[in-house]
Amino acid sequence: MSDDSKMIDAAERQKLNADLSSIHCRVHDPSDPPLFTRQPDSPMQACHWKWTDLWPMLERLGQKLAIGSGGNRRTLRLAPPGLPYGTTPTFWGSIQVVMPGEVAAAHRHSANAFRWITHGSGITTSTVDGERYEMHQGDLVLTPPMMWHDHQYEGTEPMVWLDGLDISIMRSVHASFFDPYPAAQQPVLDVCDASYRSYGSGLMRPPGPPARTDRNPLLVYPREMSERALELAAGLEPDPFDDTILEFQNPLDGGSALKTLAMCLQRLRPGLHGKARRNTGSKLYQVVRGSGATIVGGRVFEWETGDYFVVPPWNWHEHINRSDAEAVLFQVNDIPTLKALGYYYEEALGGSGHQ
Repeated sequence: MSDDSKMIDAAERQKLNADLSSIHCRVHDPSDPPLFTRQPDSPMQACHWKWTDLWPMLERLGQKLAIGSGGNRRTLRLAPPGLPYGTTPTFWGSIQVVMPGEVAAAHRHSANAFRWITHGSGITTSTVDGERYEMHQGDLVLTPPMMWHDHQYEGTEPMVWLDGLDISIMRSVHASFFDPYPAAQQPVLDVCDASYRSYGSGLMRPPGPPARTDRNPLLVYPREMSERALELAAGLEPDPFDDTILEFQNPLDGGSALKTLAMCLQRLRPGLHGKARRNTGSKLYQVVRGSGATIVGGRVFEWETGDYFVVPPWNWHEHINRSDAEAVLFQVNDIPTLKALGYYYEEALGGSGHQ
């Protein structure tokens, strides 16, 4: 940890840096931020976005902005104060609106991505490397790295979904790749849902080694499956922090659905007041249904259906449901990344921390 007040040779360090710059070197001096802090100290601030504020803006986006490729979809980026870009230090959350009859043109990129469908009806399809699936409210659809993907919508009202991408990680390691497809849409395979037919049960799969093991073979998690699983899990002993919570998993190894991001669905029963905890990861929530409150770093966010809120790293947070009906939250977090790097640490209020 740095303490510049004890830097007795500060003036000499600054003189050295003036000379060292010519050979592209430097030493630490008082103008530098500390390399280490006693605990995580993120400039990111907790934030709450109300659906009643978001929807008029999404309608405006749909009316005024053209949907296109080139990496620029018609999206409303969730940008809390304190960050130069992104929704958390590791990932971006953007709300995309697609109008009836539109096609979101095909492309691919190195970032991991998912779509969480929140609003709209009608026939919406997502094609990923030739596999085509219908997308409905409550479905989770994945786009692993460098897989061609496009979307088409036929309906009568705007279709809205949350796009989650680990762009901040990709940018920090300078590993960005992006390719536009030569046509608006890609060809569809004869068996257009092969991965779901093979792995969609979550309990059985074809014998023998899979074609590839470097990514999750499953591309879609339908609402009927996840809601039924959550209903069954409600009969288990509740989690003291999250009540009933399940993570979308990779059917090959039981790990997170994406290598860098974990997506979860959780149910908060009436009268719940969960325990407080904090961890080195960051979390973004979307309120699927119901109402309640979450205290984040001492701030109380009173949320209801459609809202979003974000938890910065190392912020105490706890969930409350004061209503007489259950609440359901969708959550995305970067815990897989922190664990893979050996940087994950969590602590319960009044308890000891652990990795």
